[in-house]
Amino acid sequence: MTRPMLNQREAAAACGVSRTTIRRRREAGDLPGAVQDPVRGWLIPVPDLLTAGFRLNAPAGPDTPAADSSAEHGGSYREEHGDVQGDVAGLRAELERMRHEHALAVAEAEHGRRLAEVEAGHLREQLDARAEQLAAQAAHIADLQQTVRALMPAPERPELGPAVPGQAPSGRHPAPGQEPEAAGGERERWWRRT
Repeated sequence: MTRPMLNQREAAAACGVSRTTIRRRREAGDLPGAVQDPVRGWLIPVPDLLTAGFRLNAPAGPDTPAADSSAEHGGSYREEHGDVQGDVAGLRAELERMRHEHALAVAEAEHGRRLAEVEAGHLREQLDARAEQLAAQAAHIADLQQTVRALMPAPERPELGPAVPGQAPSGRHPAPGQEPEAAGGERERWWRRT
């Protein structure tokens, strides 16, 4: 008859300890009959586990019924309900994994929110700076338009008739800064002597 062999995970579940404990005890030489299988990994004989001081199917905690109480009901608890410890351990691991994923998702969302706030602040600063530039450009354009209007010649107006009745229009206007001269070198008058 062959000795029953358990892999490290099965041995840990059967003894109620972690896989790390089983691995350390195997590496320390407390499980001399352990052999490495290419498919299942390390296989540990059940008698070696007992010799190393482990208790197989250790009594359950207060939350699960004891083995002898299940015998009173016509069968072992494991036969009726399967490997409860393995299920509980699996569910706890799944719960921890989901908590970790949730924490990562929350952290990622918070990081994204912070990045969005920083980007929004940066865009607001750029928008304010651009608005100031546009206001300065608009003021400069208004100044240039006023300068152009000041430099443009006045529109041509038709010559008006004499302002005073009986006065003849001269038709000549002196250039700015020049005095009108008469034919004889005298200054020409713009009005008639009376």
